[in-house]
Amino acid sequence: MDWEEYLRQMGGHMRALGKAAPGALDGFRSLDAAAFKTQHLDAKTTELIALAVAVSQGCDGCIGVHALRAAKVGATQEEVAEALGVAVAISAGSALVFAGRAMEAVVNAHAPRQHAID
Repeated sequence: MDWEEYLRQMGGHMRALGKAAPGALDGFRSLDAAAFKTQHLDAKTTELIALAVAVSQGCDGCIGVHALRAAKVGATQEEVAEALGVAVAISAGSALVFAGRAMEAVVNAHAPRQHAID
């Protein structure tokens, strides 16, 4: 995938959104600026967290942006791989927790009583 081209295209779509709904884009930009104004974490750690969350959320645009930023602030491929490994583990853990919730719902649905949805 050509990530730089993808980000250029995405930027065009975001500019169109900004024209149609400037408040929404301005709000996002304010939140983004505040979140990345580091006080206790260094820029590399912040970008590794952002990239891991981008993977967990399945956001290609976020992955592209934060992969570039992580490289710019000196994150090595090994550091990125380790952070992404944590993202995979936490995502799997989340799926496991929700699988347990789904099983609870099924067990509850099989319980002898009147169901909310018939």
